[in-house]
Amino acid sequence: MSQHFDLIAIGGGSGGLAVAEKAAQFGQRVAIVEGGKLGGTCVNAGCVPKKVMWYAAHLAEAVADAPDFGVRASAQGLDWKTLIDGRNGYVAKINSYWDGYVERLGITRIDGYARFVDAHTIAVGDQHYSADHIVIATGGRPIVPGMPGNELGITSDGFFALEEQPKRVAIIGGGYIGVELAGVLRAFGTEVTIVALEDRLLWLFDPLISATLEANMKAAGTDIHLEFEVAGLEREPSGLVLAASDGQRLTGFDQVIWAVGRAPNTRMLDLEAAGVEVKPNGIVPTDAYQNTNVPGIHALGDITGRDPLTPVAIAAGRRLAERLFNGKSDLKLDYDNIPTVVFAHPALGKVGLTEPEARERYGDVLTVYETSFTPMRYALNAHGPQTAMKLVCAGPQERVVGIHLIGDGVDEMLQGFAVAVKMGATKADLDNTVAIHPGSAEELVTMKEPVRRPGEQP
Repeated sequence: MSQHFDLIAIGGGSGGLAVAEKAAQFGQRVAIVEGGKLGGTCVNAGCVPKKVMWYAAHLAEAVADAPDFGVRASAQGLDWKTLIDGRNGYVAKINSYWDGYVERLGITRIDGYARFVDAHTIAVGDQHYSADHIVIATGGRPIVPGMPGNELGITSDGFFALEEQPKRVAIIGGGYIGVELAGVLRAFGTEVTIVALEDRLLWLFDPLISATLEANMKAAGTDIHLEFEVAGLEREPSGLVLAASDGQRLTGFDQVIWAVGRAPNTRMLDLEAAGVEVKPNGIVPTDAYQNTNVPGIHALGDITGRDPLTPVAIAAGRRLAERLFNGKSDLKLDYDNIPTVVFAHPALGKVGLTEPEARERYGDVLTVYETSFTPMRYALNAHGPQTAMKLVCAGPQERVVGIHLIGDGVDEMLQGFAVAVKMGATKADLDNTVAIHPGSAEELVTMKEPVRRPGEQP
């Protein structure tokens, strides 16, 4: 005999916890199915442990820069064990919080992995559970391409399991994960090589940001190989080898990290038993309200193929619960103008359209403003990473349709400017805002001269 609930969330990550929490607060009988620790990738092998290490890396950089400012400091090396033990302890506290919070809300926790029996029933082990609403929020897993020697590399999961700091690392992939891990390791003194199949790092970001990122990473000592197609990994006495399809060989690494993307965790769900549509790549399509093609089955987060970001999954989950159980029948997440940050060194972020995207949409009625400079943080250092900023404005009113930033502090400043973009701010609105001086953020409200691209009329 199956146990019945109003809502079952499959997956105890950001999205599943968000929808389960809200539903429980609305008095519903809720269960959450999770085979690992609560918090999902973000808490256990993603955002949270990464950010702890990012802060540690910034402290290492600050120590290196301190003598130029007259501060007597010298690096004594990194105590990897102290950092990792502290990081893991911090994550464990978050796990413990979620364990207790779920219990206090009266949510039934089902340990294990779910598979569908029919459109309203799942099985976890030998037990069956049914619900009026089932939410699939199983997140993603790191991709390891099928090629010779692929087992010689580790993924981001393996990175967070490292017990010693690697001395020489190759990172395969120039997206979010590859760039972030490269920055952390390089700041700790590891020799880092990053290879990417594309012709630029972070190819989905604005070209100005990609170019500035590449320059900053090279200045920090990172070796970058673009348009590098990995054909396989090998092991030699001198270390691991990256073999490219064109015959190039990069050698002597003690670790290779796969960072070529993530795939939806949907393979083991037996979605066909419930009639749920799933694409060949594992993506579960939904409408604007997170509904799948089967009534009563919903999906959110990374498995939907839209903006695979923790806050997006949380926002979608909360809105779904409000719609299902709090009478807000028209409530849904607006996927336009979602801000995002990459915790590189320094950080970078965007909200809205890149310049190429905006030109495709708006054509000639586009005005672009940009600036590049060395911030005061490095006024007394011989070398410091560049800050770059771009405003993309559309129409005669110059509505801001894109903001793109790289530099110290942009991870914090972007949130407020994202509100402005969401509200439809114009360039004049930014100009009418009094600048905070001295600081990098003031550049966003003081840019005057638009950029003239070749062929444009003044």
